[in-house]
Amino acid sequence: MNGEPVNSGAVEGPWLLGVRHHGPGSARAVRAALDERRPRAVLIEGPPEADGLVGLAADEGMRPPVALLAHVVDDPGCSAFWPFAEFSPEWVAITWALEHGVPVRFIDLPAAHALAMRAGEKEAATEGPEAERGEPEAGALEGGARESGAPVSDEPESGGPGAVDGLRLDPIAVLAETAGYDDPERWWEDVVEYRGQPAAGGDALAPFAALAEAMGALREVYGTGGHDRDLVREAYMRLQMRAAAKEFGPDVAVVCGAWHVPALRERTTLTADRALLKGLPKAKVDMTWVPWTHRRLARASGYGAGIDSPGWYAHLFAAPDRPVERWLTKVAGLLRDEDRFVSSAHVIEAVRLAESLAVMRGRPLPGLSETTDAVRAVLCDGSDVPLALIHDRLIVGDVLGEVPEAAPAVPLQRDLTRTQKSLRLKPEALERELELDLRGANDAARSRLLHRLRLLGIGWGEPAAATRGSTGTFRESWRLRWEPELAVRVAEAGIWGTTVLGAATAKAEANAVGAAALADITALAERCLLAGLSDALPVVMRVLADRAALDADVGHLAQALPALVRSLRYGDVRGTDTAALAEVAAGLAERVFVGLAPACAGLDADGAAEMRTHVDAVHGAVGLLDDAEARTSEGIRPRWFTVLHALGTRDTVPGVIRGRAVRLLLDEGELSQEEAGRLMGLALSAGTPPADAAAWIDGFVGGGSGGMLLVHDERLLGLVDAWLVSVPDAAFTDVLPLLRRTFSAYEPGVRRTLGELVRRGPAAESAAKVTAGVPGFADDLDEERARAALPVVRLLLGLDAPPATTPDSTNDLAEVAG
Repeated sequence: MNGEPVNSGAVEGPWLLGVRHHGPGSARAVRAALDERRPRAVLIEGPPEADGLVGLAADEGMRPPVALLAHVVDDPGCSAFWPFAEFSPEWVAITWALEHGVPVRFIDLPAAHALAMRAGEKEAATEGPEAERGEPEAGALEGGARESGAPVSDEPESGGPGAVDGLRLDPIAVLAETAGYDDPERWWEDVVEYRGQPAAGGDALAPFAALAEAMGALREVYGTGGHDRDLVREAYMRLQMRAAAKEFGPDVAVVCGAWHVPALRERTTLTADRALLKGLPKAKVDMTWVPWTHRRLARASGYGAGIDSPGWYAHLFAAPDRPVERWLTKVAGLLRDEDRFVSSAHVIEAVRLAESLAVMRGRPLPGLSETTDAVRAVLCDGSDVPLALIHDRLIVGDVLGEVPEAAPAVPLQRDLTRTQKSLRLKPEALERELELDLRGANDAARSRLLHRLRLLGIGWGEPAAATRGSTGTFRESWRLRWEPELAVRVAEAGIWGTTVLGAATAKAEANAVGAAALADITALAERCLLAGLSDALPVVMRVLADRAALDADVGHLAQALPALVRSLRYGDVRGTDTAALAEVAAGLAERVFVGLAPACAGLDADGAAEMRTHVDAVHGAVGLLDDAEARTSEGIRPRWFTVLHALGTRDTVPGVIRGRAVRLLLDEGELSQEEAGRLMGLALSAGTPPADAAAWIDGFVGGGSGGMLLVHDERLLGLVDAWLVSVPDAAFTDVLPLLRRTFSAYEPGVRRTLGELVRRGPAAESAAKVTAGVPGFADDLDEERARAALPVVRLLLGLDAPPATTPDSTNDLAEVAG
């Protein structure tokens, strides 16, 4: 390696301050060096396109962690991040320069080149044999930033210390192993992070000189450490250093990854550096600041330059003194908030234990491992359960940064920010549950916003099950968590419009035209209603009507109907006009009615099982459709019952569908118990093949409530029992799997009751007396008992206060039923 060794005591620069990104010890050392040397300019490893954004770091609205986001203008998905925390050495250098009025320049390879190179590599990988390696995309968060020459690019991609098979070298792991440590993080903490400020009169550059010497030795052995792009990046940084020397003189500080220091010291020629940069691809990029989170700084998130404990490092950087005592006080506060008993004596004992462990392990100060062991033993009673909460909330943390309004942003992002403020819906890094009451204007607007963002692919909120035990259609539950990569999704969605409403409308219209299946279009119509996209709905409905007219597949029509009817049934909660929806739904239902019976003929077992699910879905949809729009759906239910009668009595229809049709008619009161028993008797007669009879039983009593039907109607149970006994031995093994599947779906209590009834043997007697009354039910209505239940029924139905008790309970029952 050419060049002269760094003289840490040199009066003139440039001063190369090699750091580990996101290290509080490196950050303190950088500030001490800057305070001592007072450079005329500060050069930082980072994209030069961000030079114009540096001033925003001094804005009162800027709160780290934040990140620089660069994306290709024509392809927002091709993007990269450069994260900064409060304890990042680069952030400390930026804030120091702004405080002292010193110019700041980023000197790494421009994002215009880095993103273009990354896109080219991705395209080549998808076409060549490397396509199956699963390399991260150019916009894949921190991974994209790593490959784009961001400040995080010095950290390892591999778990081992050496560059093996093209994997990147982990210099910290090599140095730790050389020093006899089995944990690289522990070695780094001991030699760097726990170092205090330099002693009075000491040389603030000495730590950097020692680290540069170590990196130089490693580069002599490992070269670039497994990443040839570093040669291009380092050539560009040397050119920028020469330009800064001409402009500001030699007194310049360079803050970069320690791995690059030996290369930046090399005495290379201007021609040689320019040759390395010749012919680089280039793309037009935009850059801005975006909020970041401690969780995204963690190595566990997949961030190549990540650290194990962002929250712990932030504490070390912010604590002026007594870091262990202050940290354990935070832990105690968290545990108390979770209703765990923690006293001051617990904290004192934990501090003493952590200090004793540090002495026993030969560490300068108690580290995270010592404090964690002390917390587990003293505050958590040896349990790892509360320790997991401490790790999630404190060691990693859920801090979400903020950026000022003056930061550049796409119009869609600005509209989203305004909407979030007006709805008092602040983005947060910590996942939280949000309960919405759609009867309120603000909650309804929140719901529309979240649904619009989901349609645009911006997954800020995900629907969740209601937590208040309410199944009312006026309630919605969401899980909200703002992730940094959503900024990229917002930039990508910006091609559809400048506002959330306009972009969601345009995206819905495009999705309708490009939808492949009819069910996709009906689902899209439902999402348009939920999102309040009244302008997009006519386009979606026109496409839906055209597709429905051309689609002759009854299965497709049956799949499309339920989502359409749900939209019609529940859309009025949000005050949307569903008249057009009702007309299309009624027409779709009519087409299903006409084509369903012929479509069920000649199906195999798999096709019959699938068609059975379609029949169930259509039945539920018809009930909602008839209740929702009496004007347009008048007579739909009687026509549907006619279709079910046809399905239940045709021999050409598979048994599972015939049985289901009979069961649905029985549940709706369109078929008497006697008629259902007659049809079951025919289906289970000796002339029916056992497999077909078993399929009929599966259709009739399959599902959650089929068991209760057999429990309360012992006559039907007797028919099933008698048929099962009569199945020949040769056919029994063929029908057994289907029957086991049918009856295994019942609740354990139902299965136990059925077994007791069969063992007791009343079923045979009931089967012989087809015309006898049903056991357990009286012949006439007990009006006195019925009248006593009326107040509770009215309360459950949400009706008015119970009327005065009258002798005529039949009228009261009819009123409640109506």
